[in-house]
Amino acid sequence: MAGARQAVGEAHRIVVKVGSSSLTTASGGLDADRVDALVDVLAKERNEGAARRASVEGGGGRRVGGGEREIVLVSSGAIAAGLAPLGLRRRPKDLARQQAAASVGQGLLVARYTASFARYGVRVGQVLLTSDDMSRRSHHRNASRTLDKLLAMGALPVVNENDTVATDEIRFGDNDRLAALVAHLVRADLLVLLSDVDGVYDGDPSKPGTSRIAQVRGPSDLAGIEIGSAGKAGVGTGGMVTKVEAARIAAAAGIPVVLTSAVHAADALAGGDTGTYFHPTGKRSADRLLWLQHASTPQGAITLDDGAVRAVVEGRKSLLPAGIAGVEGEFSAGDPVELRDGRGRAVARGLVSFDAKEIPRLIGRSTRELARDLGPAYEREVVHRDDLVILHP
Repeated sequence: MAGARQAVGEAHRIVVKVGSSSLTTASGGLDADRVDALVDVLAKERNEGAARRASVEGGGGRRVGGGEREIVLVSSGAIAAGLAPLGLRRRPKDLARQQAAASVGQGLLVARYTASFARYGVRVGQVLLTSDDMSRRSHHRNASRTLDKLLAMGALPVVNENDTVATDEIRFGDNDRLAALVAHLVRADLLVLLSDVDGVYDGDPSKPGTSRIAQVRGPSDLAGIEIGSAGKAGVGTGGMVTKVEAARIAAAAGIPVVLTSAVHAADALAGGDTGTYFHPTGKRSADRLLWLQHASTPQGAITLDDGAVRAVVEGRKSLLPAGIAGVEGEFSAGDPVELRDGRGRAVARGLVSFDAKEIPRLIGRSTRELARDLGPAYEREVVHRDDLVILHP
């Protein structure tokens, strides 16, 4: 096992994402055989993967980690699993019925995983996340600690978006982007995206003459290729577009990615030549900033003057009240907001320190002046540089 796929065989901590269409019937409801087939692969991989890594690395090779492989499963399927029990023929479009289906289906989904993994003596732990959980500093730390502790105690985390209470997040991309961000959160060595398509193709895979793209080293390798949308089953929200975007996010964070079909899961985890392998294109950055950039939903916008744009974007400085030219939206302290230049272009995103209603009286004033007139609590940044990510340098 050499070359690009060697990182797959050496991976110790792996995030595996599976889509709704790989777990359910077309009419909704869980397909027990499909769930069991996936669990068979993942449970065996936890033990056999360690032995394979030892063989690959050899006597003098670098040990990536001891013992069994650690796997985090990001599983879609809650809404799809709740369709049939609620008498719904297809995924509803309105939010209220989506949330109802998620409420019923999430319990069925986790119960099915619990029973299936129990065949191998593997315990599972449910972790429900929203993007808001991950962009706020304290919530982000809590999520990281929970996942780390579950893995340390030998449990297999089953992660899903909290669709029952999510609003904008419910259209997050069928958990593909969530999986990429979870991979970064847990410092994974590998992300495997499983669906009903066995990789990225240079055309419509159902038509003759198209071929699978075995490796992607950067965005240029996919230039000019039309990426398909959601599948025909109609039980999920994702498609190849969201999977490729998730792969790019993970790769940019230094994590290799294999994108293939669920039926090829065993080959993918073994480092076989299946699916599409995305090479890492970047290095790891601060975990929470990746979430802030890719998972948060801005609750408003702050317009910066030209000097503040330069300070924030080029100087990587905090945003001070003196550099604010305007404010839009209704948000509270701690919410994510867009930072825009004078042309309305979003140049950064950050967590704001003030409520929207407080900002108008801060505009254009120095922190020293504000402290004198309003009190010492106002002598602080509107967005601190540690809570800020640049979108357009």
